[in-house]
Amino acid sequence: MERVLSYTQALCEATDQAMERDASVVLFGLGVDDHKAVQGTTRGLAQKYGPGRVFDTPLSEDAMTGVAIGMALAGFRPIHVHIRMDFLMLAMNQLVNMAAKTHYMYGGQQRLPLVVRAAIGRSWGQGAQHSQALHSFFMHVPGLKVVAPATPYDAKGCLLAAVRDGNPVIFVEHRLLYSLKGPVPAEPYAVEAGKTRRVTEGRDVTLVGISHAQLECFRAQAYLQDMGLSAEVVDPVWLSPLDMGTIIASVRKTRRLCVVDNGWLTCGASAEIVARTWEALQGESGIQVRRLGFAPVTCPPTPPLETLFYPDARSIASAVHEMVRGEARLPEERADLKSAEFKGPF
Repeated sequence: MERVLSYTQALCEATDQAMERDASVVLFGLGVDDHKAVQGTTRGLAQKYGPGRVFDTPLSEDAMTGVAIGMALAGFRPIHVHIRMDFLMLAMNQLVNMAAKTHYMYGGQQRLPLVVRAAIGRSWGQGAQHSQALHSFFMHVPGLKVVAPATPYDAKGCLLAAVRDGNPVIFVEHRLLYSLKGPVPAEPYAVEAGKTRRVTEGRDVTLVGISHAQLECFRAQAYLQDMGLSAEVVDPVWLSPLDMGTIIASVRKTRRLCVVDNGWLTCGASAEIVARTWEALQGESGIQVRRLGFAPVTCPPTPPLETLFYPDARSIASAVHEMVRGEARLPEERADLKSAEFKGPF
């Protein structure tokens, strides 16, 4: 019988197994030892490993990121939890000028094994300063790895791989994925960097979804099937390093690429994927590309505006129908393909 865990349980189990295996792994961040345990992702760890290895921090993102970097240089493997990616902006000098460049500036003599967990995405109307997804900022920086797992299986495997890595890793978690359930093996395993996954086979279009958008692409594939279209869904999993081979091979077959992101389109992850695909296939005829993501405005706080702002399975299916058939068509909503709701408080 398949073993099923939620996304939060998978993250918690990965952290537990990493800490049990290696005494140098430490966990800290706002609320990690709180009874709510950062949506359950750190539940029970403070009691098991004690305050020397699991501890709360003040609202001092810059200072505590500096502490994390210092600990990594001193031989620890810290996991630094940020409830919201928005406030990583307060630690950009530490992450971009210090963490990312340490290995290079010390001529390879120093490694910096740091995992920075950061939540992205909308929840229940938190709007401009608490809904942003800024993963593309970090994709731009050499020396940082970026991962955005979309399933419980990948959440566990990617976190274990990130903890074992000798480089700083930005670990992106979308709030709407926390309640998602799926098969997760009990034993430790790693989903290594640079491994894109083909989720479904298809012939008419390649759908690439980033983080929670991957789940929406999977749902869109079902809507498209009802509309007589076949979509191949691809999950990049790791955004840096980015495995383009699987994506390019898929687009060479389907001739169409639609990339769906949980961020703004300008200079975003979707732009990078489309650009690299086009560079690889520009000599071939009949290639179509499209991107879906945030409009160039601030994240809205109200549900009606959120419905317009964030691509979902139906709007993705409509855009693909327009690519293939030349006409946008919004499918009838299916109850079994509705998104899960985020349940606060973060």
